Amino acid sequence: MTAIRTKIAARTLAPGDRLPSIRGFAAAMGVSPSTVVEAYDRLAAVGLIRAQRGSGFYVSNNALPPLKLAETESPQTRTVDPFWVSRQSLDSDATVLKPGCGWLPADWMPNEALRRAIRSLARSDDDLLAYYGRTRGSLQLRHLLLARFAVEGIQATPDQLMLTSTGTQALDLICRFLLRPGDTVMIDDPCYFNFQALLKAHQVKIIGAPYTPSGPDITAFETLLSTERPRVYITNSALHNPTGATLSPQIAHRLLNAAARHETAIIEDDIFADFEPEPSSRLAALDGLNRVIRIGSFSKTLSASIRCGYIASRPDWIEGLLDLQVATNFGGPSPICTELIAHVLGGGSYRKHMEELRQKLVRARREAVDKLHRLGIKPWLSPRGGFYLWCQLPDGLDSTQIAQIALAENVILAPGNVFSVSQSAGRFMRFNVAHTLDSRVHRILEDVLRKAGQ
Repeated sequence: MTAIRTKIAARTLAPGDRLPSIRGFAAAMGVSPSTVVEAYDRLAAVGLIRAQRGSGFYVSNNALPPLKLAETESPQTRTVDPFWVSRQSLDSDATVLKPGCGWLPADWMPNEALRRAIRSLARSDDDLLAYYGRTRGSLQLRHLLLARFAVEGIQATPDQLMLTSTGTQALDLICRFLLRPGDTVMIDDPCYFNFQALLKAHQVKIIGAPYTPSGPDITAFETLLSTERPRVYITNSALHNPTGATLSPQIAHRLLNAAARHETAIIEDDIFADFEPEPSSRLAALDGLNRVIRIGSFSKTLSASIRCGYIASRPDWIEGLLDLQVATNFGGPSPICTELIAHVLGGGSYRKHMEELRQKLVRARREAVDKLHRLGIKPWLSPRGGFYLWCQLPDGLDSTQIAQIALAENVILAPGNVFSVSQSAGRFMRFNVAHTLDSRVHRILEDVLRKAGQ
């Protein structure tokens, strides 16, 4: 394969040229013909060459694609917007430090439990490995979720729950179902940056309610409901992203009553629930899944590679969402992914994993706060759990400028305004405490702060 790629790159083989015969190339390379067959098949699978029946293999017309922008354009030139942190974090290599990313280190995850589940599924029936998923998703995983809901006081029935390919797809389906271009959607200010990114794709008007340590500013929230009439409000109740705040019972009740008066649906993203030491107020539990839709996934606690999300809602809305899932995904999520997750959740290791994870995060949070304090960076509040710290920078410093300077030092940060609709969080930065433990982060951050303050 390398030999063929080299010939194409050097223009020795041009688009449309015929490749050497299998037997001739095998003799030239000193390998068996079957090895050449496999190499040609793999090159054809990625589109570099094409097979022509009875004639042999030829170089594809698109074998010499144009250079990618990533190879000619510096990431520093990209606008710092809601896509910025995601693009930098996802596309960077292992040498880049990521205190601004939204996931835990790989060695903090239950990898051995996942490996056991993979080995078990490898012995499954062919149907699991070959077929599309059910529209509602794995029955076993749905039963496990319903049992977990019951512990929280949500008495949901099987027709109120569906699985999706990801948590982001869950939100996307709901937006397709409830919204039309030009509708108004309210989010927290600040909030998870991908809420903004996804809503922009749906061409809706986005408004933000200021967020406090106990939930949205309820006076501003009620005023926005009256003046803007949003169709939907999207939030995290447990360990709010990015602030780490927890919704209080008082705010939760007032919020639900106000939303009901104005017929505003609520999407409650509960992805961080298992990081809480004790359960806090949940809008879905208080509302009974009437106007509140719960979504979630397992990417923070189990694996961001084995993707699956869920939607819990009223039965008639679930039916409409199922049709949308068939139209956009042809069936439910990957049966392999859902069965892997069900295997781990249903085993005895998950509870122990989360207990250990919460303890590790307590220690990591304490260490991160201490080190950040030395740099003059102060947390907005002390979260009850999770892995985020929403921090205020020293006077006169702008987090966007800090993030751009840090990127040149191979450190990815999450500046405040990527989370803010009103662009009022310029002095704030979100830190992932698990990725802030590396001593290099603080050494580089100290140097970056010094440069920005000059």
